[in-house]
Amino acid sequence: MSVQELLQRVQCVITHIDEIMQQDIRPLLAVDIIEQLHRQFAVLAGGRGKDGAPIIMFPEYSGFSEVPEEDFLNVVTYLTSIPSLDAASIGFIIIIDRRKDKWSSVKASLSRIAGAFPGNLQLVLVLRPSRLFQRAIADIGLKLHKDDFKMKVPIVMLNSLSELHGYVEKTQLTRELGGSLEYSHSQWMHHRTAIENFALTVKSTAQMLQKFGTELAETELPNDVQSTKDLLTAHTDRHNNLKDELKLALRQGSTLSSCIKDHAARSESQQPNPDELENQTTVERLLAQLDETENAFEQFWSKHHVKLEQCLQLRHFEQDFREVKVCLDSLMDSLKNLSDTGDCVARVEHLLKDLKTLEEKAQPAVEKAQLHALHGDQLIQSNHYAVDSIRPKCVELRRVCDDFSNEAKKKSEILSKSLQIHMGIDKVNQWCESGIYLLASQAVDKCQSQEGAESALTDIEHFLETAEKNQITELRNLHNQFEVVLSEDVKGSVMKALKRLEDVQEMFEKRHVSLKRLSAKQPRPIQPVAPRPESSPKRPPQKTSPRTTGSQQPPNRKSSDNSSSVRPQTETDPNKKKNIRKTKGGIKIEVMHEESQGGSTHVPMSNESEESLSNRRRLIMTELIESERIYVEELQSIMEGYFAELSNLERSHHIPPSLENKKDVLFGNLPEIYDFHNKTFLMELENCAENPELVGTCFLRRKEELQVYEKYCQNKPRSEVVWRQCGDSLFFQECQKKLDHKLSLDAYLLKPVQRITKYQLMLKEMLKCSKGEGMAELEEALATMLDIIKSVNDSMHQIAITGFEGNLSELGKLLMQGSFNVWTDHKRGHSKVKDLARFKPMQRHLFLYDKMLLFCKKREESAEGHEKTPTYSFKHLLKMSSVGITENVKGDNKKFEVWYNGREEVYIIQQSEKWAWLRELAGS
Repeated sequence: MSVQELLQRVQCVITHIDEIMQQDIRPLLAVDIIEQLHRQFAVLAGGRGKDGAPIIMFPEYSGFSEVPEEDFLNVVTYLTSIPSLDAASIGFIIIIDRRKDKWSSVKASLSRIAGAFPGNLQLVLVLRPSRLFQRAIADIGLKLHKDDFKMKVPIVMLNSLSELHGYVEKTQLTRELGGSLEYSHSQWMHHRTAIENFALTVKSTAQMLQKFGTELAETELPNDVQSTKDLLTAHTDRHNNLKDELKLALRQGSTLSSCIKDHAARSESQQPNPDELENQTTVERLLAQLDETENAFEQFWSKHHVKLEQCLQLRHFEQDFREVKVCLDSLMDSLKNLSDTGDCVARVEHLLKDLKTLEEKAQPAVEKAQLHALHGDQLIQSNHYAVDSIRPKCVELRRVCDDFSNEAKKKSEILSKSLQIHMGIDKVNQWCESGIYLLASQAVDKCQSQEGAESALTDIEHFLETAEKNQITELRNLHNQFEVVLSEDVKGSVMKALKRLEDVQEMFEKRHVSLKRLSAKQPRPIQPVAPRPESSPKRPPQKTSPRTTGSQQPPNRKSSDNSSSVRPQTETDPNKKKNIRKTKGGIKIEVMHEESQGGSTHVPMSNESEESLSNRRRLIMTELIESERIYVEELQSIMEGYFAELSNLERSHHIPPSLENKKDVLFGNLPEIYDFHNKTFLMELENCAENPELVGTCFLRRKEELQVYEKYCQNKPRSEVVWRQCGDSLFFQECQKKLDHKLSLDAYLLKPVQRITKYQLMLKEMLKCSKGEGMAELEEALATMLDIIKSVNDSMHQIAITGFEGNLSELGKLLMQGSFNVWTDHKRGHSKVKDLARFKPMQRHLFLYDKMLLFCKKREESAEGHEKTPTYSFKHLLKMSSVGITENVKGDNKKFEVWYNGREEVYIIQQSEKWAWLRELAGS
């Protein structure tokens, strides 16, 4: 039932109530004239004439003439409106009892009734005064004044009750008139007021429902969950209140009906009079109207409540739809922003891992969206009123889920194919690197014999067999199969790897042909020739003039009697270390760290073909240039993605407070390094691509600019401290994510340190395959780079000195630094202390400057969760102007003495690089 239907039904109920209560002819209620009714000058006892006409009695009332006209009219009008319309249409019988009164009273009553009686009259019965004189006067008066009463009905003057009984049966008359009709005026008034009260209650209840329905008709359904909840609660409360009102009215009507029936049942001797029956009928009709009202209201409320609940379901559905849609749209954006290309296997694997993580993260949202769409289907199947609004949202949710799933599947397929491609590229590169190493490691002199050539040929053939085993040629098939979905960068990497494969295969073919030719020849006797001395990179001339005792030495520098001038130590130190490293291209490089860090023991094989050497030089040069380009790109990403962002005002609120005024500490002189490599060094290296022999000149020309690394490395410990303070901040995480870097900033800040050590490795490798032109420049460039590395290394240790109150910059150039076992043998001191000192060495780290020799104690310090970093606690210093040295200490060729002020202080020092230190001490 709609609101309009409810209002129509309720209006009908109100109209029926007015009809039942005859509100059109009886505007008054008993409660309005209760005092007048209490006087009983007119009574409707419930009796009926023989034809059913209602009887109104005017009992004896001494003050009848004094009753105000308005009161009389109100009472008579009210009494005539009580009988049913059918009974009233027959006409009323009026009985006027004036037996104890005078004619004047009869005359006055007839005149008032004739002039103001509102209903139809059938008969007027007058019990005239019983006294003889008054009765006679009454007869005469009636004849004389009959026309004055203006009544169109007969007026019958009765002398006794017996005559009255001839007109009206005794059962219809009260006991005062000789009848048997039970009548209680107070009970009658109680019933009348109760009935009218109930009628008002029913009407007011119906009007409340009418008002509630009108409000509902004017109320629009809310557009959000909370407002809908509030409206549902408010309407439910109103419904419950109205329901209570209806129940209360029903109880009131039922109670009234029971009272009327009970009262009628008390008179067992007679049936209820017509007025009592009409009262029962009136109450029953009112109860019926009330029941009709309740049924109409409940029908309406049932539908209205369902609509409100469906509205709340709809608002919840819409709210959940918006939340899920926003979440899925965000996940879709993240998915679209996830790169589907990578430059290496690790990067692609990382992207696949990110994709899997994103899919796992999105799974709850996708499931929620699917469940929500299913919930929408259930709402549609339950005949929801907003089907046209729900269905498109269900379709949209399923579309977004399908789009996300399809996009994720598409990216996964592309990345999987890209992974296969990159794995194929790596296989090719590894195979090529292994092949190049194999070719480079085959000694040419050994291949001159038939046996050596056959052995080398076997190695090559076995290696070539691994190409098929490792599916090296599969890369081209993968490229042809996946070419449509591959990016241009990946295609370029594939073509580069395939080109390299062709080059290496060509090298193997040529070597295979050469070895075939050699294995087929008969070997000729070869006269062994002593190899020429190994060349070493050029170094600045060393100071070789030792300080000796005697009159020619400076007056403040002394030497012991058993000391001699320091001899250049040319023999190779057996304790030198060998580290094996690989360049990015995969060529294996041996780096010999000699005592001076300046020499190279590698020379090219004199018997290797120039073509092979040229290929190796070209590969090394290509690797150097490619790695330089990558290095510059990495520096650029740091400068643009981190350094510049620190000056971005829009992101200033994300910058950690601990980084304030420490930007230059964190990055050091990285901008200077970037400018040098980006604007100068990379282009100069690229110019050497076709002439690798010029690379040495390139390094020598820029040896001053390369000194910038010393400042950067000196600042690195301070930079790491700042990074530990703020590296976990949201600012750096967002920058890393934006750059799509796999590693955090601190790993990229280590690139310059790694790069400066890379150059000397590449130069050494280049020396091994160089002859003639550019050889001297390469050797000098290598010596220069090793000097730079040594200077950087020394300065890195120097900045860790603590406790020295002087200015280190005033001590002159730092020549050497290193850790030693040190014994003391001073003239001054307790004998037991001296004895103890001879047997128990101290661990000291020495720093040799032009003017001073510093003794420090090395300490390992670390912050929680970080690697240990050494510091050097200052202990003692010696002025070099007062230092003497003794080369050999009896019993150990690794020990030497440093003594001070005529052997007042003697330090016995043990170090594996003894002769290098002696040269520097002697030259200081």
